Order: sequence, then C-alpha cells, then structure tokens
Amino acid sequence: MGKDYLGELEELILTTVGILDGDAYGNSVVAEIEQQLGRVVTLPAAHVTLSRLEQKGYLHSRIGGATSVRGGRRKRIFTITKSGIAILRSAQESRLQLWRLVTQLKLKL
Repeated sequence: MGKDYLGELEELILTTVGILDGDAYGNSVVAEIEQQLGRVVTLPAAHVTLSRLEQKGYLHSRIGGATSVRGGRRKRIFTITKSGIAILRSAQESRLQLWRLVTQLKLKL
C-alpha cells in the first residue's frame, strides 16, 4: 500500500481538532476554521471529514454529556490520535520540503 496522505480539508480539520485540544466537535471546528482562516466550511462537510479521519485512525471520538442548550442532545467530541499527529507532521515536512525548493529557485513571491 502507498503512503497515506491528507487532503486539504482533512488537514485543516485535523489541525483544528489539535488546536481545540479536547473541545473539538462539529460546530467548534467549523467556527475555529472560520475565525482563524476566514474560510467557510459547512457543518455537513466537517462531519463527513471528521468521520473519515476517525475511520482512518487519526481521530478518536467520545459522546459528551447532554445540555439544555442543545435541546438535550449530546455532542461527539474528537481528539487527535498519535497517528493523527504523525500524519500532520509528515504533511508539514512535505510542505516545508517544497517551500525550500521555491527558495532555491529564487522565485519572487
């Protein structure tokens, strides 16, 4: 099997789960991405991506307690796994490797 990689939205969401450190659920992930990057991610897209990342083993989830604010519904809280941290580090190194090449080519950005 080939090397695992992350799509752009997967990387954004996985990184955001790490930033939220134990308080990551669908709405908080969407809000944090919009606040930090000014990028709109729909809640359904975030939920699908969170589930996919969990299936890949990069996230773990648990069900939080019910609150009256949510009409008694409970939220699924996500945390990043060791595999998730490893794939983010790999993605970061790949990007840095490419940026080093841009510098070597002396491109003016």
